[in-house]
Amino acid sequence: MYRIASTLLATALAAFGLGPVHASDAKPVAQAAASTTASCPALLRHEFPRLQDDAPQNLCQYAGKVLLVVNTASYCGFTSQYEGLEQLYARYKDKGLVVLGFPSNQFGSQEPGSSKEIADFCYNTYGVKFPMFAKSDVKGDKANAFYVELARATGTTPKWNFYKYVVDRKGNVVDSFSSLTTPNDGKLVKLLDKLLAGPQ
Repeated sequence: MYRIASTLLATALAAFGLGPVHASDAKPVAQAAASTTASCPALLRHEFPRLQDDAPQNLCQYAGKVLLVVNTASYCGFTSQYEGLEQLYARYKDKGLVVLGFPSNQFGSQEPGSSKEIADFCYNTYGVKFPMFAKSDVKGDKANAFYVELARATGTTPKWNFYKYVVDRKGNVVDSFSSLTTPNDGKLVKLLDKLLAGPQ
């Protein structure tokens, strides 16, 4: 009787995909996780809170994309570059470009606000829709780990707000641009065009 009941229970559980879990069943899951990590360039293996709600965001989600990484501020002479950055993102996102914004208060204390204040300012003033992350240091002893690697790869740290790094689809840092380089600068746009046209 017990054997029959056990068989019926196992059949019912199997019908709902709730059968017993065997060690062999766990292997594909572990292999998939390992595959995801392996396919993510080392540069992108970092996680940061999203600006709008502090939800953790893993940069591996941008693997295979061309990245324009920018440290931003709300009260800077270069703040109007938000408009150009959003236009660049809208123009090229379907081709594989992602602009990543990292607010920082390290240059002239020009980003003093809370995450909500920064997010509201960016969206309401410039219609920013590209990904942005919670405020952090981008140089010095407390620099976030992503920026430490960007600096190591290029030999240079941001000199002011709206300093720019370009990362190719394979996760290689290919160039950096000063704050004076606007989002529609010919050299920058030409480089992005070249990288976006490359193999995906």
